Amino acid sequence: MRHVGIDPATTTGIVALDPDGKLIGWKEIKGKGDTAPRRINMIFNSVYAHLREDDNVCIEGFAMEAFDTNKVSSGFNWAARLATDRRIGSFEVATPNQLKNFVDVSEYGPDPDRPGKKRRLKGDEVKRRVQAAVEAHWGDQPPTFNIADAYVLARIAEAIWRVNKGETFVNDYPSYQKEVLIAILHPEIAKEKKKKARERKKAREEAKAAAEEKQETLF
Repeated sequence: MRHVGIDPATTTGIVALDPDGKLIGWKEIKGKGDTAPRRINMIFNSVYAHLREDDNVCIEGFAMEAFDTNKVSSGFNWAARLATDRRIGSFEVATPNQLKNFVDVSEYGPDPDRPGKKRRLKGDEVKRRVQAAVEAHWGDQPPTFNIADAYVLARIAEAIWRVNKGETFVNDYPSYQKEVLIAILHPEIAKEKKKKARERKKAREEAKAAAEEKQETLF
C-alpha cells in the first residue's frame, strides 16, 4: 500500500509515499497529442498505469477560482479521477485551498505599497511558498510546482488514512492541518461552521449599518 497524491493538469504531478510516510518517488507526466482529447486520454492512461489497486489516493479538486481554469484543465482532472476510480474504486479530494492550508500557506501576503495591508499574491509566489513549505514540514525538496502540490496531497492522503485507522487523531495535527482534515472527513461539521461564520458576518454588517443610520439621524 502506498499513499499517493495526484495534481492533475497539462503536466500532472504524481507522488508516492510508503506506508510509513517515506518518499518512494515522484514523477511528472505531460499530456501529449495534437488535440485536447488525445492529451487528456494520455493523462488517463498514464495515471492508470502508475497506480496500484491498494493505493490510498488524494487528488486535487477543480480550481474553479483559478485565473487559468478552462474546460481542458477540467478534462485532465476528470482523467485522473476516472483512472483512479477504474484502478482503485475510491479516492479523496482536497480543494486547492485545502492543499495550501495543509502546509500553512496563504494566497495573501504583505502589501509593500500599503503598510499593514495585504495583497493577493500573483504568479508563482504561492506555488513557491508551497514548495518551500514541503521542505520545511517534511524535509523533501520537490523539484517542480506540480510535484510539490502532489506531495502535499500524498500527505493529506496519509493523514486521512491514519485517522481512519485510529493510528492518529485529528487533534494530533497542527490547527491548520486539523481544519483541512475535519473539512474532508466531516464535511457536515465544516458546512455548519461556515454557516455560523456567515451568520456572524451578517450580524456584524447589520449592526454596523444600524449604527451608521443612527449616527446620520443625529444631524
